[in-house]
Amino acid sequence: MIRFRLRLADLAATSFAYSPLQETVLSLRMWTHHARRFPALRPAFAALRPAYERLDAHPLLTALVAHRRYWVPDFLTPRPAVPAPDLREELAALRATDPARLRPGVEQTFHPLGEPVPPVLAAGLRHPDRLLADLADALEAYWHACLRPHWWPRARAVLAADLAHRARTLAEGGADALFRGISERLSWADDTLTIRRGGPWPSAPDEIPVDGRRLLLTPSCFADGVSTMLDRDAPPHIVYATRGLVTLAERPPPPAPQALAQLLGATRARLLVMLADDGPATTTELAHRLAVTPAAVSQHLAALHAAALLERTRHGRHVHYRPTPLGAALRTGNGHP
Repeated sequence: MIRFRLRLADLAATSFAYSPLQETVLSLRMWTHHARRFPALRPAFAALRPAYERLDAHPLLTALVAHRRYWVPDFLTPRPAVPAPDLREELAALRATDPARLRPGVEQTFHPLGEPVPPVLAAGLRHPDRLLADLADALEAYWHACLRPHWWPRARAVLAADLAHRARTLAEGGADALFRGISERLSWADDTLTIRRGGPWPSAPDEIPVDGRRLLLTPSCFADGVSTMLDRDAPPHIVYATRGLVTLAERPPPPAPQALAQLLGATRARLLVMLADDGPATTTELAHRLAVTPAAVSQHLAALHAAALLERTRHGRHVHYRPTPLGAALRTGNGHP
């Protein structure tokens, strides 16, 4: 087990964030046999495979994933500095990593599992500063070619919806409800957050002091349970599996009930149904799913908001929409005149 000791001030300062760089790095698991762990994601990534394999650096990227436990080097996923960071900011932080961290980070990923460091990484470690630049460039190219155009808008909506859900759970049910809801491997008692290990975590400390360093929790589409950094001196950070992953399976937007479409109009009814069924989303994400312009979606969202059917919440740079109780009641057919 791994234990995080949290004083009252530490618990109050616990925060959530999602990370496009984290998702970029962890999505590399989809190009190995580990993809079977994420069945809801397989159709989308099968469609992306040709673009991935056209990347010059795809052998380097694939080599970053350990075969036995699908670990990746921790230094590739620096802790997000804000709740919804921009990938460019995160890549800048990655490029600023001390090159001396690369060799121990890579070896810690493979050696405890009895695996040799892949040849392409072993060769790169002779010049760690150059390898670091190559990795950052490769991840940036992968993001723009494969993830940013179609995958990320939908994934970001799922991750943002998870953050909103966790915040409500903490406010309404307290720390115990929050941590139990994240994973059955998390438990909270006596000011201690405990992670029960799901497998071998060599070299991991049994107890990690938080000591005012702010515990950060980040949801991921590519996490299997929960995981944390293996270095007790690293800022406390837990990655967990996001809710709503099945909504990322390739499927068309749900149809709106006829009566709702007659009341609101077809497009506004579909928007209300999507937000009620799939969770909060931004204007851009909704426009992508409906295959219409963001300007058109914005007008419809404004009308639904003015009618008290939607509410708006800002997460970083993005505004997310979700149904109000009245909007949810209309969606389910339980509204009252």
